[in-house]
Amino acid sequence: MYTPKIYKEEDPELIRTFLKENSFGILINQTHGKLCATHIPIELEINGEGKEILQGHLSKLNPQAEGFAENDQVLAVFTGPHTYISSSWYDHENVPTWNYIAVHVYGRIKIVDEATSIEQLKKLVDKYEVNSANPVRVEDLSTKTMREARGIFGFEIEIDEIQATKKLSQNRDDHNYKNIISELEKTENPQAIAVAKEMSKCRK
Repeated sequence: MYTPKIYKEEDPELIRTFLKENSFGILINQTHGKLCATHIPIELEINGEGKEILQGHLSKLNPQAEGFAENDQVLAVFTGPHTYISSSWYDHENVPTWNYIAVHVYGRIKIVDEATSIEQLKKLVDKYEVNSANPVRVEDLSTKTMREARGIFGFEIEIDEIQATKKLSQNRDDHNYKNIISELEKTENPQAIAVAKEMSKCRK
């Protein structure tokens, strides 16, 4: 991912937090010479050896997985808030741009056994049901429903490299930076307001 130095995020803890909070990603690989991508939850976890990995699952009907045996290298893309930045918000003439946060994780994928897949599914459901009034638990699902769950297979990605971009107008002086935040907050657009919030964290 092309990232000018000023926009590079290199703090491991901030990247870790971002991945946990923005875990709906895009899994990309090459299958039969063609690029394939699937939009799925991909969770940052710790494996039995204490190493950080990514894990998730795919439908057994998804042909993307056919490529894993040929080439286990994959790319997982995660995006955070993003928004258009109008150059009319500056005190000088310039071009409009886009502010965003994104993380690319490169690694090697392997399919896990069925028992591990079900354990991954339990953990995923528990994470997102935690605030539910009537939380669903995989352990409580009927045999019939669990047959559907067995239509997936889990995977783990051993991480080789992480590239993180946080492009939040860091190249602007304090006056213009604060004005961008103010204009974003006026939009009432959730994405724009989320970017304004991230910008406020970066510069007081």
